[in-house]
Amino acid sequence: MDELRPQDPARIGVWQILARLGAGGMGQVYLGRSPGGRLVAVKVIRDEISDHPESLARFRREAATMETVRSPYTAQLIEASLDASPYWLATEYVPGPTLREAVRASGPFPPESALRLFAALAEGLATVHRHGVTHRDLKPQNVILAPQGPQLIDFGIARGQEWTALTQVGMAPGTPGYAAPEVLLRNEVTPAADIFALGATIAYAATARPPFGGGDASAVSFRTVHEDIDLTGVRDDLAALIRRCVAKEPGERPELATVIAGCAVDSALTADAHYRSVARDTEAVPEHVSKREPEAVSTAPSAESWRWGDPETTPYAAPDPQPPAPARPARRKGLLAVCAVALLVPLALWLLPRQGDDDQDPEAAPTTGATTGSTTDRPTAKDDQADQADQTDRPPDHIVNDRESQDRWALSDDPEQAAQGIGSCDLASLVDSIPPAGLQSSVSYTSGSGTASVSVRPQAAGSGKRPAPYYVSIAVRPPHEIDRTTGRPLDSAGKDVGFTSKPVDLYSRWSSGGTIKLQYPDDFRAHFDDGTLDAIPVNDDPGDWTVVLHHVQGGPTKYKTIGCNGFHA
Repeated sequence: MDELRPQDPARIGVWQILARLGAGGMGQVYLGRSPGGRLVAVKVIRDEISDHPESLARFRREAATMETVRSPYTAQLIEASLDASPYWLATEYVPGPTLREAVRASGPFPPESALRLFAALAEGLATVHRHGVTHRDLKPQNVILAPQGPQLIDFGIARGQEWTALTQVGMAPGTPGYAAPEVLLRNEVTPAADIFALGATIAYAATARPPFGGGDASAVSFRTVHEDIDLTGVRDDLAALIRRCVAKEPGERPELATVIAGCAVDSALTADAHYRSVARDTEAVPEHVSKREPEAVSTAPSAESWRWGDPETTPYAAPDPQPPAPARPARRKGLLAVCAVALLVPLALWLLPRQGDDDQDPEAAPTTGATTGSTTDRPTAKDDQADQADQTDRPPDHIVNDRESQDRWALSDDPEQAAQGIGSCDLASLVDSIPPAGLQSSVSYTSGSGTASVSVRPQAAGSGKRPAPYYVSIAVRPPHEIDRTTGRPLDSAGKDVGFTSKPVDLYSRWSSGGTIKLQYPDDFRAHFDDGTLDAIPVNDDPGDWTVVLHHVQGGPTKYKTIGCNGFHA
């Protein structure tokens, strides 16, 4: 918990405010104390969104859900003020760190402890489901490790079967890396989606790593839909149970009773030595409140006190079922988009715009993280014809590191996003090229491994006639410049192209799924006019790594940027 700030209220309702407990996408959570000495958590909706009907409905739904779900695994609603601003609700205060805080402080759970936590959370979810409610945002941040057992919190986007969905068309509830594939693709939310999130949450507890890697939120979502969960180093029996829960198809996931039986626990979680050690890792409740004079009436924090948007607790954009229309190139920073209520992020990593149709209105064309700008920046028909002619030529063995790269990926400045490895790319050089239709790619890095992997595929692989060859080379650039003599990182920031892969036809695996996988550093070298340099392991240069996709159009020096991403090591 954090100390109060000058703009924070001294009192909300009957509750005297003692400290800050945290913040979410809808508001601030405070530690409060009743006149009789009872501690509560008071959640206040922020002023600037309290007039938005959907946000207010979501807040009221959270209160209704908490009142409906009475369970040892959920904090109980004590009081709520939902008729006039400031809107707030008070729940019982549950001491203890979140699962994410505990793992970050103490490392992964031992296998037996993870199985006991698995069973306890499955039992808690089963209780929630018996009340006809799906949580829809289970993740390590929404599990408190209380002394009496784990508690599920934040039912802000939970939904009962009889309730109308408040999520807008095209938006998917949940958090990248924990939301199930059917939620991401179709906004299809059933109890099976909670089981997927449960498996991903236990994977984090067992590995101390994001279950589907870090990077852009869109990259994490892409891997969730198309790639395997990261269970490196997890004991076989625990890994097998997690894999069943995170099956891509909801019908293949086990029932919660089956999960509990599969954990085969023989003692209480609260008696587990590791759980007891992390559950005790809590901050002391302040003995004294601020010396400020209490305010005469209830107030909510001022607008200046709020942090705008929380990608871990707000809905985000699901993919359009059709490949997006073309975006007009121009330099821009590839940041996550924010709407009036929620942070929105596209699903598919590097799901780049299709080649434009002549009858489409460029002003109305949506974007997907590629660039927009004036039509004068677009390649001419003559350029396109030249590019197509180049594609029929035999590709070079490599591309030359002969220029300063303007593309740079950086970890987000937002602590919550940075904790998940989320960042953004400055698409500086994506101004004179148009990526092929439906190009998809992902980059993943396993902490401590020294390696990274990159996958690229055309979205329409296997359907219709195989397109003409389109050669791509992937560049991976370390955070710092590499000394060509010693192969060691220097103090200066990396500015060149970096280590590159051999150009390969994007459509070379058209009939077999289309995915091309490359491993860094094995498949990468830096090529200069006067020699080559082997790629260095990721561990040799901690920091923000940039990954750039290039379209190779002829010789070793003829290539253009068509996509950018990265990861933090």
